[in-house]
Amino acid sequence: MAIREAASADGTNIVYRVTGPEGARPLILLHGWAGNLRNWGQAADDLAERFRVIAVDLRGHGYSDAPESGYDDPKNWAADIAAILAAEGITSGAVLLGWSYGGIVLSDYLTAYGTGAVAGVIYTGSQANIGRDVPGAVTGPAMQKAIPDVFSDSAGHANRGFAAFGNANTGPGRDKGEDAQRLFGGSLATRPRVRKALFYRTVDNTETLRTLDVPVLVLHGTADPVVQIDNGRYIAETVPNARTSFWEGSLHGLFIEDPARFVAEVTAFVEDLH
Repeated sequence: MAIREAASADGTNIVYRVTGPEGARPLILLHGWAGNLRNWGQAADDLAERFRVIAVDLRGHGYSDAPESGYDDPKNWAADIAAILAAEGITSGAVLLGWSYGGIVLSDYLTAYGTGAVAGVIYTGSQANIGRDVPGAVTGPAMQKAIPDVFSDSAGHANRGFAAFGNANTGPGRDKGEDAQRLFGGSLATRPRVRKALFYRTVDNTETLRTLDVPVLVLHGTADPVVQIDNGRYIAETVPNARTSFWEGSLHGLFIEDPARFVAEVTAFVEDLH
């Protein structure tokens, strides 16, 4: 395992962790809003048995730099991914996997840089667009309930806001306590100004989806209360070459809810790529 960093176009340092065989296919994991590279838990370790897993701390999250501004510019998010690929010498064959907000980030990258370095794309509990009245960008009821407390500088308000997610990120079951606390703690550790800034932007990557020339896998829980399944369906219906796996009754964090199934479905998709 190696922890590395890459300087993005605007000078922001982006931290990421590399695990798995050096010569294996690169699989870039992009976490969601108010998350970090540790969100993936056991699923990342299992995927690293076959792939070169690159788990990223998005700008403003984890150990990456948190600039004062620029979160509303899709070119910044795109440049972050490009910087990592360049730092790792990846010019082809990569798979981009975005959870929740990570799907917007990877879509920003595809809009700006295309698919030259990319062999496939995976959206899990995710969306490609954001903004009021933008298609495929419906905010789920758990997210609506959490706002505005999750933007607050008050620790009490922030705690209450994130508590509104309940078990959305882990799924039901009492054995998820450690995972739940890791996710909850990472969310609280994300600066309030960053949490807020990520929501105050409008991006429509629909045209990129329509012209995407690589295979896409959409994984989504039918009961996802954070990013509603309509967003996943929108991606699947818009891209030319989509494979879908809609998990009946599952919530937002499929890789925590059932890591074995998640790893199996991701692996099958990636190994089927050219």
